[in-house]
Amino acid sequence: MPYLLISTQIRLEAGPTMVGDEHSDPHLMSILGATKRSTLGNNFCEYYVNDAPRMVLDKLESLGYRVVSMTGVGQTLVWCLHRE
Repeated sequence: MPYLLISTQIRLEAGPTMVGDEHSDPHLMSILGATKRSTLGNNFCEYYVNDAPRMVLDKLESLGYRVVSMTGVGQTLVWCLHRE
């Protein structure tokens, strides 16, 4: 899985950070220390870590991921990463 999206709410810049969906690589999620959660009302799960986005980006860089783009969507910050 070469592409990865991570995101956080602007008011939560210190964490938690969403690092994957229910179809994400379980091994990568384990390395990041992510836990799978389902929010009330959603019919899907997401992986979260309590770390700030900067810490998650540092971990992913050490695993060979590079930021392709970053944007703000409403009150959410989103990073797209790619691994060769």
